[in-house]
Amino acid sequence: MDAAMLTALGALLASPVAAAAAIYGSRGATRASREGTVLTGYDSLTARLIAERDKAEADQAAAEARETALRAQLESREAALKAEIARLRLLVTSLGGTP
Repeated sequence: MDAAMLTALGALLASPVAAAAAIYGSRGATRASREGTVLTGYDSLTARLIAERDKAEADQAAAEARETALRAQLESREAALKAEIARLRLLVTSLGGTP
């Protein structure tokens, strides 16, 4: 066996090993890419859920503020009506009627 024959045999034996390594490496890269996509998708979903929760909390706080304002307005209106009723009763009594 001369050097050319050994080189040819080495090339023939090395090429299937190189092909197997390339296939295995490609599988690993594909799996890593897929796992990276899953993690990116999970992070994106988490970020969207956090944003949605924050918006819901802000909407709830705004609704509670509106409710408080409406309650204050209602109580003010109720106090004004009670004062009007008292004034009218006093007027009826001063005119000789019974309230």
